[in-house]
Amino acid sequence: MKAFLPVMAAALSVATAAYATPGVEAAWSRPAAQGATGVGFMTLVNTGVKADALVAVDSPAARQVQIHQSSVSGGVASMRMVASVPVSPRGRVAFAPGGYHLMFLGLTRAQKVGDRLPATLVFASGARIQTTFLVGVSAPTTPHAGH
Repeated sequence: MKAFLPVMAAALSVATAAYATPGVEAAWSRPAAQGATGVGFMTLVNTGVKADALVAVDSPAARQVQIHQSSVSGGVASMRMVASVPVSPRGRVAFAPGGYHLMFLGLTRAQKVGDRLPATLVFASGARIQTTFLVGVSAPTTPHAGH
């Protein structure tokens, strides 16, 4: 019986990982002043067979992090906070200028080109992904930067 438990635990761990497996690629942020609001972009990926959703983001570099979506309707641009961002099975969701993005409110220090902004992404499945947003003027050239 004692030998059976580790085998079952390992099997459940593998099955759960295949169920919904979120990840992050190309995480980056623009330069911003201390106390100001920074912005975060990335691509969310789900290599699993079950849908998942980004539901929260925490960062020691900001007082608060919000998930936002920009849109244009009738020639008028707007931005709104969203509670979650769904990621379909084997899907990808881009966080890019003009669409989904993160707002790092109340930055604890200035973010200069080349700095790294740490964050933890929290998913509906319970997964927590620690990532780093590379501060620059455009997206990183390597797809797995920030992963």
